[in-house]
Amino acid sequence: MAVKDVMDALRDIHIDNSKLSDLVKDIKLIGRVLEIVYRLPKKGMEEDIADRTRRALESLPDIEDVRVRFVEDVPSQPVMGQPMFTRRRVPGVKHLIAVGSGKGGVGKSTVSANLALSLSKLGYSVGLLDADMYGPSIPTLMGVKGERVHVDENNKIVPIEKYGIKLLSIGFLLPSEDTPVIWRGPMLMKALTQFLFDVNWGDLDYLVLDLPPGTGDVQLTLAQNVHIGGAVVVTTPQDVALADVKKAVAMFKEVQIPVLGVIENMAYFICPDSGKKYYIFGKGKVVEFASAYGLKILGSIPIDPELAQASDEGVPITESAPDSEVAKAFMGVAKVIVDITQRR
Repeated sequence: MAVKDVMDALRDIHIDNSKLSDLVKDIKLIGRVLEIVYRLPKKGMEEDIADRTRRALESLPDIEDVRVRFVEDVPSQPVMGQPMFTRRRVPGVKHLIAVGSGKGGVGKSTVSANLALSLSKLGYSVGLLDADMYGPSIPTLMGVKGERVHVDENNKIVPIEKYGIKLLSIGFLLPSEDTPVIWRGPMLMKALTQFLFDVNWGDLDYLVLDLPPGTGDVQLTLAQNVHIGGAVVVTTPQDVALADVKKAVAMFKEVQIPVLGVIENMAYFICPDSGKKYYIFGKGKVVEFASAYGLKILGSIPIDPELAQASDEGVPITESAPDSEVAKAFMGVAKVIVDITQRR
């Protein structure tokens, strides 16, 4: 059972000119008990909303009971002359780089891990934060599945270290890798904020954030609360990927996070026998996209079966095969990002 299943079940139910899904403030799954917290538009609607919710969700698997709670829907009032939110810098971090995409499946986490390692190999102190709470990949990619974090004497989380990089992921806090995270809204925001500000990152030149796909709660939380040096957008050359990446670029610009550029992943395949490049997903589309949006192409990463194997084994290709074309491409991207950020 996923949050999406719950929201989909509530989306077609209207009450007082509102969709039930739009009133959801939080979702929790504790064992087989699902708890939903609603914003209450007005008094006297509690019983009707609770009944409709239980009927809508009774067919969902793995749920024995549905509990409904309410909080009063009080709109926030900004103080005159003051911004609605304040962006804080993460203590000790010089450059915070968010790696995002409009959709899943474009290799964003693999890019994040290898980019972080490339920056480290250039001599910079680097951290890598897995901000994908629902599908954390960094523990697998970095070969630290099953590791657990602890807190220091100041109640700060101490990151895991691997390949000289400080790592943090929700995967380090779950009982097992099969444990689902079913959070929404405030819980998600609180966890992400803790992962940034309640962690003993030390002094870092770069903290790389591996964002979840899309333009949802995590991206909005970061935009409102965290000072981000820039965003890197990952795409593949297919039209379906570029269509969603356009939304991600628009979102970053809307919330005033500078987009450093675009990384074209799975750009081409190099035949091991002839050395010839084959553009499996097409050629030139990412260049056209970047030109239309006034973005810089940070680099193009080729397809390599060794990259997938290295990722599964928990050894990023920039570590397992530093002289490969893929590793050189990642190093080239890292150098461009350093050049951009150092000039700002």
